[in-house]
Amino acid sequence: MSRATEDAGGRLDDAARAGWLYYIAGKTQEEIAAQLGISRQGAQRLVSLSVSAGLVKVRIDHPIAACLELGRRLQDRFALTSVEVVPSDETSPSTTLGIAEACASRIERTLLQAEPLVIGIGTGRTLRAAVENLPRIRCPQHRLVSLTGNIAPDGSAAVYNVIFSLADKIDAAHYPMPLPVVASSPGERSLLHQQKVVQISLQLARQADIAFVGIGEVGPQAQLLMDRFISESERDELVATGGIGEIVGWVYDRDGHILDCAFNKRVVSAPFPLRKSAEVVGVAMGEPKRESILAALSGGLVDSLITDEQTAIALLSSETSSAQPVSKFAATRGSG
Repeated sequence: MSRATEDAGGRLDDAARAGWLYYIAGKTQEEIAAQLGISRQGAQRLVSLSVSAGLVKVRIDHPIAACLELGRRLQDRFALTSVEVVPSDETSPSTTLGIAEACASRIERTLLQAEPLVIGIGTGRTLRAAVENLPRIRCPQHRLVSLTGNIAPDGSAAVYNVIFSLADKIDAAHYPMPLPVVASSPGERSLLHQQKVVQISLQLARQADIAFVGIGEVGPQAQLLMDRFISESERDELVATGGIGEIVGWVYDRDGHILDCAFNKRVVSAPFPLRKSAEVVGVAMGEPKRESILAALSGGLVDSLITDEQTAIALLSSETSSAQPVSKFAATRGSG
């Protein structure tokens, strides 16, 4: 190990100690400086580093009344199992602010359950950020299964596939899907699904008790396009076909129906929606995703939602949000 690496590691150790003394033990910066034998300015810098380096995680335990009310109204409007709404910061450029932490808390509560569960895991920036906020947990009673492939079109590992980073945090059996997200043809998808190791993952996905998925848009900022799973011409074709949103690769229309289209015939992900008894927790926020979130809620593609205040207000004020949600099995066209 190089001297620079050792120095960096030692500084993080000092930052962690300073952060613990400040946030947990309630010490002042003067007291920390005295205990560590450094200046007050040095103590202040270490406390700041403990936050910027992600060594300190902050959770607000007090329920915010306005967010609770928005969640209740969304839950009633769309017949959802649960809704969690976090405060919004309109000045922040982050697309995961707040909801990643809320999703991490929900995943943690699920992992801490004693009853053995099969937990389906989607992909995306928000879920990856949520996993980064998880503590280390030992839960060998559970099985984790990826709902989508983990290979990018160029053969590299998909950047926002979550199953491996989650497996690093917890002690539980995990089953990746060693496949591309999208096959080159329906025939190739069929061949890939016939592989024994893939069939194991697909069978587990069909047994999922709960799943955590991101909700993507199909438009200028489509995650499938940004992550190079589709080309601009394919994106334009999906929009022309009526595509409005995407969950684990499956593209659906504004009524929440999985499209019967050429693209979906190449999607290698586990069939979606999942079985009726599975709870699907959708995690998404932001103006670009509002129509795709609304469609997922209206079509019954998700059972629970984690989002932010501004998105919740927009969903409730949408003219089409009065549409009655449908069973998840009414939205399965083309998903087999």
